[in-house]
Amino acid sequence: MNYSLKSTFLLTILLSIGLFFFLRASSKDRTTTIEISTETDQIETLNIICGWLRLRGWNQVGGNSDKKTLTFTGQVTSSNSLAIFLSVLGGLGSCSLGLVIRQIYPNLSWWPILLGLIGGPISGIIYSKKSKREETFEFRLLDTLDKSTKLRLRAHRDELISLEKELQDKLQLKSDGSLFKTPI
Repeated sequence: MNYSLKSTFLLTILLSIGLFFFLRASSKDRTTTIEISTETDQIETLNIICGWLRLRGWNQVGGNSDKKTLTFTGQVTSSNSLAIFLSVLGGLGSCSLGLVIRQIYPNLSWWPILLGLIGGPISGIIYSKKSKREETFEFRLLDTLDKSTKLRLRAHRDELISLEKELQDKLQLKSDGSLFKTPI
């Protein structure tokens, strides 16, 4: 096996590993906890947030008046366009691996290229299965010394960002802004 085939084979394997980690990251749990505060009355704040959650398809499943908590659940679905994109990437990557294998072992004829028929659908199916799940949105009313309302929210990071963006003006929300910072 010559140098160019070795390097092509190595790069193809690295691309396969990258696809695997992309699939894993696309269905990763991104639950985050933040604290927000507002000058709005507690009851009004709770009514606005509960109404906003119901409009977005969340269902209230529980609450504890002693701990001052409410729990909502919602079904997360996979993105069809991302599933198709990952299927195409998986198919092309598998075909590339098949071409490299065919170059290394020419006596296999064209059979290795059929890996594309396996890799493509498997990528889309894995993403679709792993990204469909039930998520929870929990919030707790925290005690404060003044008349402000302070909440501890625990939910998917994207849902918390949406809440903060959409209810920012209505509730005059204050937070540390950590949701809008990237970890890099």
